[in-house]
Amino acid sequence: MNSRFSFVCQACCTNSQARAGVFSTPHGQVETPRFMPVGTLATVKTVTPQQLQATGAQMILGNTYHLHLQPGEQIVASAGGLHKFMAWNGPILTDSGGFQVFSLSELRKITENGVTFRSPRDGRMIELTPEKSIQIQNALGADVIMAFDECPPYPATREDVELATERTYRWLKRCITAHQRQDQALFGIVQGGVFLDLRQEAAASLTGLDLPGYAIGGVSVGEPPELIEKIVRATAPMLPVEKPRYLMGVGTYREMVQAIAAGIDLFDCVIPTRWARHGTVVVSGERWNLKNARFREDFTPLDESCDCYTCQNFTRAYLCHLVRSREILAYTLLSIHNITELVRFTQRIREAILRDSFTEEFAEWLAPTPSSLEASHVKIYGNS
Repeated sequence: MNSRFSFVCQACCTNSQARAGVFSTPHGQVETPRFMPVGTLATVKTVTPQQLQATGAQMILGNTYHLHLQPGEQIVASAGGLHKFMAWNGPILTDSGGFQVFSLSELRKITENGVTFRSPRDGRMIELTPEKSIQIQNALGADVIMAFDECPPYPATREDVELATERTYRWLKRCITAHQRQDQALFGIVQGGVFLDLRQEAAASLTGLDLPGYAIGGVSVGEPPELIEKIVRATAPMLPVEKPRYLMGVGTYREMVQAIAAGIDLFDCVIPTRWARHGTVVVSGERWNLKNARFREDFTPLDESCDCYTCQNFTRAYLCHLVRSREILAYTLLSIHNITELVRFTQRIREAILRDSFTEEFAEWLAPTPSSLEASHVKIYGNS
């Protein structure tokens, strides 16, 4: 691994593959396992950097595709890079833009060279290649950048997934050649859909390239939770123990606990801020809709056990009022709590791993994923 980056494993669980570690980057350390908030357009929606820091967040994400469209990577570079542009001094990861491009199924065309798509912002035609993705990310200046990959949908035929997985490997090698900055760690992405043999072949091919870290992509794209767990459990052990492992686009309690048990270190998801904008919060593993009438005259804190700014200063009744009134402050206060909740949850897991009590303390989340008939009788957030 580049001397500017390192991953140190501090403790391993004796009853699972879970581990606690420290991932060091040029902009600071990330204590793993850790949830990472998503800051798509150089902002975690409705939250200031100071508020974000108070949630316990250490590493956040930016989106290559969206930042390329607006404001453009050259403007970010002229501002001194993404850290200075958004006033966030901690580590940042940028995705490659692959997932966003491939979600534009009716607006894009895939070739071996890359992807051509029509901008949903102004209609112009844009070509995104592995080289262009890396060029954009080099200009943005995040600590960790992701290789450009092809993310097959779910469901997809084995033939289509196999073609996408093989192309992802070829594109990765082009990304490595195009990468120009030593202060950025390039992570490869393991694809393979729901086909475990393709996942394992992809992991073997990618790890042979000795990258600073590896991600599991192409999950949480429509497949049932039990299938996500199966994919992660089969793939994570194939990745190097001395490198950080990142599961892309996952952020529910159950998914994170089960992935951590398989050896995953990092997670990201838009859930905290997206749910906040719909008046939804996570409290003790349950998903609450604050529009509900039961909160209108409830003058207790949102969560008495939570030390976030929202829970320490405001009641459920006030938050219910803000949500019902569609006040912008509601989105900020609920986002602060939701981000704190997810970060704190992974911090608790880390502490349990250090005590070697992870499987005991988080047994309810390690239990087999309930069927759809059983799901209504368990904590909603764990199975959403």
